[in-house]
Amino acid sequence: MTRKTVSTESGATLRTLVNLWPYMWPSARPDLKLRVAMATAFLVAAKIVLVLVPYFYKWATDVLSGEGAPPAYVPAILAGPLMLVVAYNLVRIVQLGFNQLRDALFASVGQHAVRELARRTFVHMHSLSLRFHLERRTGGLSRIIERGTKGIDTIVRFTILNTVPTLLEFALSAVIFAVAYGWAYVAILAVTVWLYTWFTVKASDWRIAIRRQMNDSDTDANTKAIDSLLNFETVKYFNNEAMEAARFDRSMARYEDAATRTWTSLGWLNFGQGVIFGLGMTAAMGLSAWEVMRGTQTVGDFVFINAMLMQLSIPLNFIGFVYREIRQAITDIEQMFDLLDVAPEVTDRPGAKPLKVTQGHVRFDNVVFAYETDRPILKGVTFDIPAGRTVAVVGPSGAGKSTISRLLFRFYDVREGAILIDGQDVRDVTQESLRAAIGMVPQDTVLFNDTIAYNIRYGRPDASQEDVRRAAELAQIADFIESLPQGYDTVVGERGLKLSGGEKQRVAIARTILKAPPILILDEATSALDTHTEQEIQAALDQVSRGRTTLVIAHRLSTVIGADEIIVLRDGRIAERGTHGALLAAGGLYADMWNRQREATEAEERLRRAREQDEMGVVVRKVPSY
Repeated sequence: MTRKTVSTESGATLRTLVNLWPYMWPSARPDLKLRVAMATAFLVAAKIVLVLVPYFYKWATDVLSGEGAPPAYVPAILAGPLMLVVAYNLVRIVQLGFNQLRDALFASVGQHAVRELARRTFVHMHSLSLRFHLERRTGGLSRIIERGTKGIDTIVRFTILNTVPTLLEFALSAVIFAVAYGWAYVAILAVTVWLYTWFTVKASDWRIAIRRQMNDSDTDANTKAIDSLLNFETVKYFNNEAMEAARFDRSMARYEDAATRTWTSLGWLNFGQGVIFGLGMTAAMGLSAWEVMRGTQTVGDFVFINAMLMQLSIPLNFIGFVYREIRQAITDIEQMFDLLDVAPEVTDRPGAKPLKVTQGHVRFDNVVFAYETDRPILKGVTFDIPAGRTVAVVGPSGAGKSTISRLLFRFYDVREGAILIDGQDVRDVTQESLRAAIGMVPQDTVLFNDTIAYNIRYGRPDASQEDVRRAAELAQIADFIESLPQGYDTVVGERGLKLSGGEKQRVAIARTILKAPPILILDEATSALDTHTEQEIQAALDQVSRGRTTLVIAHRLSTVIGADEIIVLRDGRIAERGTHGALLAAGGLYADMWNRQREATEAEERLRRAREQDEMGVVVRKVPSY
């Protein structure tokens, strides 16, 4: 590992610990801070009691061997060998009790830290731009958050509950060795601890790189699994189960290799730690044995030094464990903090005020926009949607139709120009108030894996059951819902896959009706449906858009015949505009698109009739003759 790499690692560790401090010492929760203080008090008490344990062992040994007696300050009732044995074990029990009280007091602090960071990360994910979510994989994000929250729990618990007491125990032990047995033992202890810590740090840093590879492989495998399962039907359509299994297995093979190397390296780390501590213990006990033979120490002293070293081996081994866990936890949460560092692309301006919709007049004023700087999408688009009127935007694929709806909803901000609602620039108002005033019925309706009632009520969470039923009736789906065995409590499945396309669209319309927005966007809301279903859905859409300022993004021109104005986009500019009749009479791009769609519809109708005739012929031929 190069010096630059070590510096980078140290900087990342320090940054992570600084970011974690508010969660370990929550300023807004004095009750939790009190728990931290009380847990720390029990922590100190436990360590003080712990260093008394070897003394009772030493005194019992000296009494039994006839080489001495407990000091005068030990009560006479405890001076006998049996009582010293009882006291030895009683002190161990008291020390264990203090440790459990410490853990119990700190449990809520650790879990609060996990909850707060998980909530903050979840909220932050929803504040990021649509561009961010289109470029990231949901499975990978969920895995990062899962590992990160576990890492937070590890760091918070180990930093306060283990690192501080371990350092305190070393300090007390060093003082005891220096006062009672001389600096030679302190030197042996110091060298052993230093070598042990140095080796642990070096070996753990080596293992961190392997751990990162394992995490990356785990994230990749989880992403591929979720992506494949979410697209279950597509996998079946193309008979690609074997290919999906192979993709997943390749990621798991990389995970297997990294995980194997992780466990192998752990074995070498543990062995090295054992060798270093064994050498230190040999030196200290050898020196004590030599002094016993010289008569300068008793057998009780030899036992005491052995007990102290064995007792120290637990926190000493725990230093390695804590360091490994903290380093690995930091590795796990680095990506989570990286996510938190991602700045939202669209934010409320300082002093942004709520949108006030008085009429619902929408204006696109010379709007210029590009997803990438070298690929402009809209090139100076200007049009109005008068209050309560319907304006449709049509055009070839890639002309920028759906971009207009995303800009109005402020998923992105315009590069030049402005979008105004009742004279207010959408960039000057709060996003919450803007989106509360706009209803959306998209082409691809995605429902939550919950009940139909939940999905309709999503438009207004505080709506009553009667409001939900009324919205379903207006969306012309109430009869269908009530015909189901579980009615409104029917679970729609992942992304609503248990419902047909038309049924999902009606649910989407119902929840938009329930939201009751003054401005409505219909973004190719019927383009994925068959002609018959489209006509039924269109009737529901006409009803929901009545009296509302409505922007219709359409592929099928038959759905925009009744629009007050039709905007025809081509290459990011307005090529034509007018009513349906006026545009047909002009004989331009719109008329050409209309004629081609009409011809396609007529061809589809002829094909349907031919199939029906073929089916009727088959039925006739199957009728037996007599």
